[in-house]
Amino acid sequence: MNPIATAQYGLLVASQRFDASAQRTAQLGDPKADVDLAAEAVEQISASSAFQANIAVLKTAGDMQQTLLDILA
Repeated sequence: MNPIATAQYGLLVASQRFDASAQRTAQLGDPKADVDLAAEAVEQISASSAFQANIAVLKTAGDMQQTLLDILA
């Protein structure tokens, strides 16, 4: 399993979740839209946390590769 590819996909999914939630939140004034502002806030915080976690995976994978290169050098 490639942690970099997995983290990149996780970043994409988190970004899509955040975007979808932002679009639903933007419809708040529309009487036809049934928007739960509290649920959207939780979704945006959750997507943000997922984004940060995937960035941490990318940084860790980069550090591990650098350590391996240092060992082999």
